[in-house]
Amino acid sequence: MIAYFGVFNLQASGPAEITLMIVNPIGFTATCFAILLFIRRTSLFYLATLVLSILANFLLYLNILYYREFTDFITIDTMTGGAGMFQHGFDFGSIPLHLMDWIYWIDLVVIIILMITKKIKLDQRAIPKVKAFTIFSLGLAWFGLNFWAGDSLKHQLILRRAQSNKTYVVRYLGLGPWMLTDTYYTELANQQRKDAKPQTMTEVQKYIEQNRYLAPNVKMFGTAKNKNVIEIHLESFQQDLIDLSIKGTDGKEHVVTPFLNSLYHSQQTYAFSNFFNEVGQGKTSDAENMLETSTFGLPAGSLFAKLGSTQTFQAMPAILNQTEGYSSAVFHGNVGAFYNRLNTYKQMGYQNFFDQSFYDNSQANMSPWGIKDKLLFHDSVPELEQLQQPFYVKYLTVTNHLTYTMDKEDEDPNFATVDSGDKLVDGYFETAHYLDQSVQQFFAYLKQSGLYNKSIIVLYGDHYGISGSDLKYYAPYIGIDAKNFNDFDDTMLQRTPFMIVDPDIKNGHISNTYTGEIDVMPTLEHLLGINTQKYIQFGQDMFASGRQNFVALRNGGFVTPSITLTSLNAKNYYNTQTGQPIQELTTEQKAYVKEIGDKVSTMLSMSDKLNNQNLLRFYTPVGFTPINAKNYNYSVKPTEKRLATENKELAAKSTSLLSQNDGKSTLSDYTKDIPEIAKGQDKLKSILDDR
Repeated sequence: MIAYFGVFNLQASGPAEITLMIVNPIGFTATCFAILLFIRRTSLFYLATLVLSILANFLLYLNILYYREFTDFITIDTMTGGAGMFQHGFDFGSIPLHLMDWIYWIDLVVIIILMITKKIKLDQRAIPKVKAFTIFSLGLAWFGLNFWAGDSLKHQLILRRAQSNKTYVVRYLGLGPWMLTDTYYTELANQQRKDAKPQTMTEVQKYIEQNRYLAPNVKMFGTAKNKNVIEIHLESFQQDLIDLSIKGTDGKEHVVTPFLNSLYHSQQTYAFSNFFNEVGQGKTSDAENMLETSTFGLPAGSLFAKLGSTQTFQAMPAILNQTEGYSSAVFHGNVGAFYNRLNTYKQMGYQNFFDQSFYDNSQANMSPWGIKDKLLFHDSVPELEQLQQPFYVKYLTVTNHLTYTMDKEDEDPNFATVDSGDKLVDGYFETAHYLDQSVQQFFAYLKQSGLYNKSIIVLYGDHYGISGSDLKYYAPYIGIDAKNFNDFDDTMLQRTPFMIVDPDIKNGHISNTYTGEIDVMPTLEHLLGINTQKYIQFGQDMFASGRQNFVALRNGGFVTPSITLTSLNAKNYYNTQTGQPIQELTTEQKAYVKEIGDKVSTMLSMSDKLNNQNLLRFYTPVGFTPINAKNYNYSVKPTEKRLATENKELAAKSTSLLSQNDGKSTLSDYTKDIPEIAKGQDKLKSILDDR
């Protein structure tokens, strides 16, 4: 009950829903424990009961921690597949522990102490089978009654509602039934892949042709043809950080991200002020999936972790390679196994993946989530300059990640953060400022090395940075009344930056178009002169006319220029421009929200069909060659050997920056104003002086 009412936002309203929240743990828990009453051996019974008690508390507490960080409930797939809890690469220091969390464990602690001190003695008498069966039956009957009541409030609670919004199941049935339900649907999805038919792919293809594909803007089509594409993933970076000034602990005003601000307002940049993240439980991996494939993540869990090893993709790196001869690479400061990237990237056709194993990952160079951003950009140069141009590369930054902590030496002495009363919020401004400096240094290198004029640089925030109980400390700095913070405010905080920087444009501007991550892929393809009509993509070109002007949220909600629905089961609609709840919809508004809601539901459903059933295996666009993951090897030595051999064999025909520079590395063009690099230089100088 403490978790239900104090941590989880189950959005219960009315006596019936609140009553179900209070009673729903009873039937399921009683049924589970009653099964143990059939155990006859005394020691085994007590051991099994203790283990089940610990497991139940553990799963509850795990959900509490996960909800605090991600405002979502954990699934079996999340725990085992790498969506953010246990997979190697997770920073256990980022787990949001609270001072009063002992209350979730005190019952077990007391019981164990009483058993050790023999205040509780083992009862040797076994429960009669008839009595055990009676208790089990009563527990099951209670759960059945609970289920009937829940389904009465929300028809087809398990068959339909559970797939669209897990809050319904937790609110009416509890956490245990939710986890079992999700496991069931995971198995169902696996069965769907086995039973999928080509006709379903035809249905999806027809939907895309009639509802999603848009012809490109003629003036914009091909304006970036044959240019390098450099994507910079701004980890946990919210739109409200752009142009934000804070009053630091030194009493002075400080601009959090001055360099990104300058890009945002540059005439060489197309920027979008209403660009929304559309991620689900897969968070960062969902954002990647949308940018690479223009399909949504899954309703629960991470597509990368759950399906990535066997999924058929027609992704950006493969399309660019096969249509325009692009090479491709990902640079990432974390381990390759995180979110199953090692396997998923191969399925996508990425030729190179430079993960943490390619860099010096000594402790001094590490943030909690991997190689520090300044070092990632700097240390990537020896590989970047060997890639054949044009190339498509992605940088996944990690320093601006929960819990937003940095080493003292990486702090900017000229920047002072706030004292909000919440260390996480204070740190968020600092790590965002560090990320801003990292990007600025990388841009300086691109210009110095000559890559800048040959490239377009895409910058995007993958998802929100501040959520849950920390929002009340964050809200005042972005002009929101923390006391009246509501679901609409939270949805507006799902906006993240999106910018396309092209040195050859002079009419850069800030667009107010409502758009999201699903739209990035077709937008970039059209800028690069690639016809997208034959591909299965759910996004729409941001510059095309005839766009359906709404953003589909993964939770079933939507944002339009006039009306916002924060989630599928939200109680209120909001006026998007004023943020005020709409007390009563007009007839026209009712028709409008139904139309948009149906479009969002259909689009998510079609995307889920495509991914869950792996339908792209039934459809190969003309001129596209399906990817064979066995052709890729991301190990360090084979990668280094392959790049060196490629540059050597191509000789004069090599288009890599290294070859164009007559084999001389451009690393010297990179600033040495990085604490870890400067230390290395000083150490080297000291050694040389001694010699």
